[in-house]
Amino acid sequence: MSSGGAHVTVLLDEAVNSLAIKKDGVYVDATFGRGGHSRRILDGLGENGRLLALDRDPQALLAGANLVDPRFCLLHRAFGELAEAMAEAGVNAVDGVLLDVGVSSPQIDDAGRGFSFRYDAPLDMRMDTTQGETAAEWLARAELREITEVIKNYGEERFAFQIAKKVVAARGEQPIVTTAQFAALVREAVRTREPGQDPATRSFQALRIHINQELRQLEVVLPQALELLKPGGRLVVISFHSLEDRIVKNFMRAQSTADALPKGLPLRADQLPKPKLKLVGKAVKPSSDEVVANPRARSAVMRVAEKV
Repeated sequence: MSSGGAHVTVLLDEAVNSLAIKKDGVYVDATFGRGGHSRRILDGLGENGRLLALDRDPQALLAGANLVDPRFCLLHRAFGELAEAMAEAGVNAVDGVLLDVGVSSPQIDDAGRGFSFRYDAPLDMRMDTTQGETAAEWLARAELREITEVIKNYGEERFAFQIAKKVVAARGEQPIVTTAQFAALVREAVRTREPGQDPATRSFQALRIHINQELRQLEVVLPQALELLKPGGRLVVISFHSLEDRIVKNFMRAQSTADALPKGLPLRADQLPKPKLKLVGKAVKPSSDEVVANPRARSAVMRVAEKV
């Protein structure tokens, strides 16, 4: 991510180093974006190594067409379809999986995508513009309760109910089809503002997460990645807000802890269930220098685990 439209990969060195690249290994960059991590992974691979990348955004696929390398393959897939994508590619085990989740700078900074309240644009918000329901279409049909829950749960917004009421009342008069319309409704409903933050920030985040099922995608990809990893293979995940990081942290913690069994079972130590992952280091955040150079990196958190 970056602050000026150009894509600056967050935690580039830290993430790729954490994969512990083997020259002849097979790796997955499950969130290609503009290819920063992929290019660095390819730099570490030998001629027999292989890198498969996924992205659901057609603009990312266009950018990836410029990366011509016989060791590299880019697939039009959401990362939640990791297992299916690997099966189609004939890959049944990998040495590392990298996930850099959330929205990218090109998506935010392209006014026509509808991700940002900074531009007046169609209220789309789809990461994959070839399929699915736009944010405008969802707001036109969703019930008051559903809108409230999405904004409250995914935006952690205190005024979710008031915002939802505004939306339902406004759409009865005219369709809500632009980012400016939605942002104006949110600003009217949010009574107190957080310093330095636009009142629409949380609601835009919530709507984007819902439209793209971002948290669900993350929940389903983690066990798929674990299953694909060879013993000693690394899972590296970079997230950008607390809802994502909580999912990653809880998954890694659960998989790195032996299953609890009832006391008194007649089992030897070698019969006890073993953890499937071991944690590698502590959570990593961008350095102060990286945050100064790229303010959008400030909320990033990277977690790493290795398959036992």
